[in-house]
Amino acid sequence: MAASDDYVLGTGDEEIERLGLQHVVWRAYALDAWQRAGFNVGQTLLDVGCGPGHAALDLAQLVGPRGRVLALERSAHFLSALQSTRAARGLEQLTALQLDLEQDDFPQMEADGAWCRWVLCFLKRPRRLLDRIATALRPGGVLVLHEYFNYGTWRLIPASAEFEEFVGLVMQSWRDEGGEPDIGLKLPIWLAESGFTVQAVQPIIDVFPPTNLTWQWPKTFFQAGLRRLLQTRHLDEVRARQMADAFARCEATPHALMISPAVLEIIAVRRN
Repeated sequence: MAASDDYVLGTGDEEIERLGLQHVVWRAYALDAWQRAGFNVGQTLLDVGCGPGHAALDLAQLVGPRGRVLALERSAHFLSALQSTRAARGLEQLTALQLDLEQDDFPQMEADGAWCRWVLCFLKRPRRLLDRIATALRPGGVLVLHEYFNYGTWRLIPASAEFEEFVGLVMQSWRDEGGEPDIGLKLPIWLAESGFTVQAVQPIIDVFPPTNLTWQWPKTFFQAGLRRLLQTRHLDEVRARQMADAFARCEATPHALMISPAVLEIIAVRRN
């Protein structure tokens, strides 16, 4: 989330589409983590910061009609998109609730599990959110997190000084707005202090060519990120064009590759 009332890349239809592509790329990682966390039929699960609900819809199918998924999100437009899809699919076990993760209390409940992807890194007070997630889980409830821990691994091959400057400016602008792109480095200790036992930790990093669908996920962020950096005046039009041209040259280079920003996957259990 940005310092204004809007999100870093907005909440419009174009962003909903970008987040849909992002979920397609990351869906296999999410499903694998949920399986290892024990998410299952009949459970009550939280999607914390669900956005337009791409993951929440998968969770609702996972728990089935006897389960329940509560999707928490601040953006009314994102929630409207989720409600439309939920109704079209007849997923009555999915409930969407408008809630500001920075300020509002969670509903009183004892959920079996919670899922949170790329949310804590945007918050000004992420530690408080971990505490509230803990109170919403039953003892033995499981939290699954995906958060960046080394955003600077986002690189191009062949190396591009312009692209590396872009990544550095993204991180700077992120921090200027109160977030922390490498928040994964803090989470294991915070989780222990918030009443969790960390069960599993693993890095997720990938390398892929332009012909792979995965390339399109960071590419769309790059395009939207350039526009955002222009809005926040971290960039001027001339340098933004140079960065866009450098990215296009790399994309057209035979045998080009991209290395993704490094994500930390954490599965943690709430202690009794």
